[in-house]
Amino acid sequence: MGVFNHPEFDHHDSIHYFEDPASGLRAIIAIHSTALGPAAGGCRRWTYASEEAALTDVLRLSRGMTYKNAVAGLPFGGGKSVILAAENAPRSPALFEAFGRAVDSLQGRYITAEDVGISVDDMRIVRSETPFVSGLPQSGSGAGGDPSPWTALGVFRGIEAAVAARLGRDSLAGVTVAVQGVGHVGAHLCVLLHEAGARLLVADVSRDTLQDLLEHVPAEVVAPRDILFSDADVLAPCALGNVLNAETIPRIRAKVIAGAANNQLASAADGARLAERGILYAPDYVINAGGVISVAREYLGNSTAEEVRSEVCRIPERLQQIFADAANSARPTNDVADELARQIVAQRGTGAHPANPTAGRLIA
Repeated sequence: MGVFNHPEFDHHDSIHYFEDPASGLRAIIAIHSTALGPAAGGCRRWTYASEEAALTDVLRLSRGMTYKNAVAGLPFGGGKSVILAAENAPRSPALFEAFGRAVDSLQGRYITAEDVGISVDDMRIVRSETPFVSGLPQSGSGAGGDPSPWTALGVFRGIEAAVAARLGRDSLAGVTVAVQGVGHVGAHLCVLLHEAGARLLVADVSRDTLQDLLEHVPAEVVAPRDILFSDADVLAPCALGNVLNAETIPRIRAKVIAGAANNQLASAADGARLAERGILYAPDYVINAGGVISVAREYLGNSTAEEVRSEVCRIPERLQQIFADAANSARPTNDVADELARQIVAQRGTGAHPANPTAGRLIA
């Protein structure tokens, strides 16, 4: 299948393939849009079943970043990168150096940061080859560092908003939340939920990751195959995407779905399936924008961690408006969010030079 005929191709600006045999790097960088500024989005290192699967992932993720940055009011377009990792392939500085050179070759049209399978230390290596990188160690009180806690904070606040809208509860005390995936973001989210008095059901494919979590918070462990269908008030997908589809949605018992994973819906039609069942869905790129807010403010400079916190805590306001508009128009929340994102890109696109992320700065 050609790229232009790919079902996830959405008039992307450009798609770039990179290979460095010396380091073993095989990567794809997709730039969906630079209408609001340079394309910003993290890098995912993953073992894909095929190159086609990797392309599908990067096309969907990059479009999601356009929408995420737009709705979050950030002066960036949308892009994403994936590193195709062979199973059990060792990590090496040379691989991330090669990836840094790949990013640098795009001359600022794409700005990278960490995502699934990538750490702050990896980004430090990438930074040795290019300035177009964020998610680096924090310095003093400024923005920076691992974006995972910020993503978790935004999701936590979003869960509070969704529970209030769907369940009519002004507290998470006694609310049962099923968390699928307790890696970096999921673990931080579990801590916040526990501190708020929620009851936790958790699942992860890694026993070590689960054990690390249970040393910090009490939770009931559920098998990964069963977590989506748990008897919970809230389902929080915090692993990979495409978990909400025609097969899983009829079996979901939660009344709220609000999690950190990208591309939770297998297709736009699945948002309608959720709405038909009375399940309130918090659009993923709206609720999980805390991380990109952090790396964006770090990259732009002159922002403190407290300013990032204040901006992340505005995520519930955006969700509340989407929930209200969806209810008033009898449309699925994902349709409302997508329309909002497209309107922002169309109305606020500045034509800013891609290497100048401060041009046309937008603060919603």
